[in-house]
Amino acid sequence: MTAELLRVTGLHAYYRESHVLHGVECHVNSGEVVTLLGRNGAGRTTTLKALLGLVGIRSGSVMINGRETIALAPHRIARLGVGYCPEERGIYSSLSTEENLLLPPLIAPGGMPLEEIYAMFPNLKERRASRGSHLSGGEQQMLALARILRTGARLLLLDEISEGLAPVIVQALSRTVHRLREQGYTIVMVEQNFRFAAPLADRFYIMERGRIVAGFAGRELPDKMALLHQYLGV
Repeated sequence: MTAELLRVTGLHAYYRESHVLHGVECHVNSGEVVTLLGRNGAGRTTTLKALLGLVGIRSGSVMINGRETIALAPHRIARLGVGYCPEERGIYSSLSTEENLLLPPLIAPGGMPLEEIYAMFPNLKERRASRGSHLSGGEQQMLALARILRTGARLLLLDEISEGLAPVIVQALSRTVHRLREQGYTIVMVEQNFRFAAPLADRFYIMERGRIVAGFAGRELPDKMALLHQYLGV
């Protein structure tokens, strides 16, 4: 049996007076790729941030590898082996590609060495001396993903990594996610691009108004198209 790496129970989250998540319930097994689907404003990004404690107030239970983290500070949650790739990427524009890669601290053993990073992302090797502000959007996205692989994190939270990118870059990122899964990483993705997510995910959760309203395995996808149309317009 595959070990459960993440278990979320009754998760509520608030931004000041705004109650955004309303009792989110889900789980992720070790080595899985799980995708959160939903329209804009459904609470998907807030769920990723809440897993790391990056919201104003949260309550409920977030178990990571059997440890309760709801009361932990974000830096302590990260040190349990959690890496976050935010939608805004967060590239340091004045630093070179390689300096961006060398900057993050090691949070767990097994951080990916630069040689392996460059083998996985040949574009970054070619642009290793270029400043972050001189990279294309696709190269910045590759850098944002590569940077968390350097830290030793094995649970990766990826927020809209395909958004606004050229099809050739989206295809390259798809191959990267597939390769990471083969290497045993556990991945939770927020994706608006259903065509990108569909062939990658082992399981899907659909969010609506801050709640998980449905969940199903990837193999069930052909039978769930009516449900996806209802919630997503797919």
